[in-house]
Amino acid sequence: MTLIAPNIAESPAPPRPVIRQLDEAAVNRIAAGEVVERPASAVKELVENALDAGARRIEVVIADGGRSLIRVTDDGCGMTAADLPLALARHATSKIDGSDLLDIRSFGFRGEALPSLGAVGRLVITSRAAPEPAATIRCEGGHLGPVRPAALSRGTVVELRDLFFATPARLKFLRADRSETQAVADVVRRLAMAEPFVTFVLRDATEGDDRTLFRADAEQGELFDALRQRLGTVMGRDFTDNAVALDAERDGHHLTGLAGLPTYSRGAAVAQHLFVNGRPVRDRLLIGAIKGAYADLLARDRHPAAALFIDCDPRLVDVNVHPAKSEVRFRDGGTVRGLIVTGIRHALAAQGQRTSATLGAAALGAMRPDPFPPRAYQADRPSPQAIRSAYAAQAPGFADLAAPFARTDAPDSPAGTETLPLGAARAQVHGLYIIAQTATGLVIVDQHAAHERLVYERLKAATRASGIPAQALLVPEIVELPPDAACRLLDIAPDLARLGLGIEPFGPGAIAIRETPAPLGPVDGAALLRDILDELADQGASLALGARLDAVLSRMACHGSVRAGRQMRAEEMNALLREMEATPASAQCNHGRPTWVGLSLADIERLFGRS
Repeated sequence: MTLIAPNIAESPAPPRPVIRQLDEAAVNRIAAGEVVERPASAVKELVENALDAGARRIEVVIADGGRSLIRVTDDGCGMTAADLPLALARHATSKIDGSDLLDIRSFGFRGEALPSLGAVGRLVITSRAAPEPAATIRCEGGHLGPVRPAALSRGTVVELRDLFFATPARLKFLRADRSETQAVADVVRRLAMAEPFVTFVLRDATEGDDRTLFRADAEQGELFDALRQRLGTVMGRDFTDNAVALDAERDGHHLTGLAGLPTYSRGAAVAQHLFVNGRPVRDRLLIGAIKGAYADLLARDRHPAAALFIDCDPRLVDVNVHPAKSEVRFRDGGTVRGLIVTGIRHALAAQGQRTSATLGAAALGAMRPDPFPPRAYQADRPSPQAIRSAYAAQAPGFADLAAPFARTDAPDSPAGTETLPLGAARAQVHGLYIIAQTATGLVIVDQHAAHERLVYERLKAATRASGIPAQALLVPEIVELPPDAACRLLDIAPDLARLGLGIEPFGPGAIAIRETPAPLGPVDGAALLRDILDELADQGASLALGARLDAVLSRMACHGSVRAGRQMRAEEMNALLREMEATPASAQCNHGRPTWVGLSLADIERLFGRS
């Protein structure tokens, strides 16, 4: 059989593609795909425009999750009739003049939001800039209507109906109305957190119903007090009651906000809110910094709650990274990361033995009395003297029994210790828990968890003082890496050396490991270097080696601490309480579990129906 090769020269050439200039409507629809992903994106853009206009009250009304209606009403500076057509032109904005794209002090600056919304929906803008009369303009599917007179006292009303009617394929990617409504509410809440002096109202008008989904009235007072009140409104009072205030500064970057106590943690990172110059962002660098700040205070499956505000000169951060403006890039990311880590750690350390107030409520909730109505007590709690007098007046023999129950001072408890934060040790139960009496209630301490944290902190302090001992390898381990990866590791070689890991170049794209941290024992050098590289790529810094060393110290502390079941003398229990009071992060063990729970006397009395 003979094969005949095809004549390539006779094959028809493919048609040459023709370069076309897209019309404005198509350009706007393409741009809308970047700016307006879902109804929540549209709400974000419109509310940010209202804030840039100086609004002090913003009302958002949606229907069907924002598909059929989004209306944003504000009392800002407004626009004149001549401004309205220009506001719907692409890249037309009042926020910047284009001379310096790094000096951005407003939410919006691209001039894309309104024309993008008009390209994919039915948009109507009504506005008034006093003393000029009000005017309105309509834009449907990119087609601009004439400017007409309107009635409006002040501010601007932007109404968007039938979102994505001009691009129906996008409707298929939207979620259920409930999910879209929740996304809109999340956007409004995040913006409300950054603007405590502005009133925000979110209402749902689906099928003629009018329900208020969220409302945050403008706060009064100093900025930080107003911010705390607003965070309590948005994130809940439990968060503000169980959080520490942040106020730190480094190299022109100022960190404020609230960081939750380690014992007030969540099962997911849903309670972490980050703001840069008042702008809500989702930034890997900042999220990694929060993770690093709580590195040895939380279990792996727990996440801290925090609301962090970073303020700096606009030239130190680039917000022009993505059309959605939710990502930022800092000129010196290491400074910002270090500011967050040290700021949170110092704030938590200053709280000493403070633990979450919700633990006591949870403990009381676990103590479920029988479902009978509480007994009404007419008298207050009697004094020990009254108890002895009452027993003496009763049948013979009761006076002798009264003495043990009327004791107020346990042996070996120094005078005045009840006034200390963790009080005076009174008993040990089940060889596991220490019961201490305070001036306002009692404290239950997990003796093993508490001593584990104390030993761990001692080991870390000793390690910092003397350094990490390094174990020299008889034969250096050679690890082949891409050239750029090897360069990133060599850039941080001095930092790794302080942790006991000695590396040096070994030809192009290769690293020689000559020393490893002695506490780790045998180490898979290649796996360790790749873990460090992964963290460098993900967070801009690596905690992998330090985390491994801390894990070793944690295991050593666990095995060297007071074991469950050991009987402790009164002086040992009190010494443990005093050391806890003097040790930072003593409110939780190395694994993130609480070391003690406090119960107020009033809560205990309510438990027994004495309230």
